[in-house]
Amino acid sequence: MTDKKPVSRAVPVSVIAGKEVELLLDSHEAAAVLGVHPRTLQRMAQRGQIAGVQVGKLWRFRPSSLSNWIDNRLSA
Repeated sequence: MTDKKPVSRAVPVSVIAGKEVELLLDSHEAAAVLGVHPRTLQRMAQRGQIAGVQVGKLWRFRPSSLSNWIDNRLSA
């Protein structure tokens, strides 16, 4: 019997209805990744500068979207 090691993931995921779904970060968590104030990040999302989704008054961000934004900024 072989012991399987857990798969290491850079992006936290959850399984919902049999599909892997990327967990969303709130404004504070996402802002910490980018090193900006949460309100700055929210304004960037409102302007369409960075991908985010507003749920009521709260903003949520995919970690992969933050990574893509960083990659695009570095290559510009």
